[in-house]
Amino acid sequence: MPENMISATIDELPQLQGSTFGPSDWRTVPQSEVDLYAQLSGDDNPIHVDADFAAATPFGGRIAHGLLTVSVAVPLLRQVFRVTGMGMGINYGMNRLRFPAPVPAGSRIRIAGRVAEVTVIDGGLQATVVVEVEVEGNSKPACVAELVLRYYR
Repeated sequence: MPENMISATIDELPQLQGSTFGPSDWRTVPQSEVDLYAQLSGDDNPIHVDADFAAATPFGGRIAHGLLTVSVAVPLLRQVFRVTGMGMGINYGMNRLRFPAPVPAGSRIRIAGRVAEVTVIDGGLQATVVVEVEVEGNSKPACVAELVLRYYR
């Protein structure tokens, strides 16, 4: 388990505001997952699936879809940020989402972030969590997302 993991019960969640967490473990994003995502989503942009086309682009090879990057970040987030003692938790949405750098197929990513805000909602709490997805060996993040998570009692 990563060293900088934060965990709290739903009642302790407000105390985490301002806390940082991560990084998570590294996770490889193989071309097979990029291909599967392209098939499932219908997004078959050649930058993702056509090796010859992608090699001729400024990226020099195939890259993961931005939304695939967000999706595979979810299990990484669970490694380093956990809320317990609740009835249900949901991803309520995102306030902001950017993809400053690509995730080359076959590269490794990890996630780190901070709890920006915790507010009371009917039946529970809402946490705004800012996360960055790092690509191994790249100084620029692949994804910066402001996630809105809801936890109900």
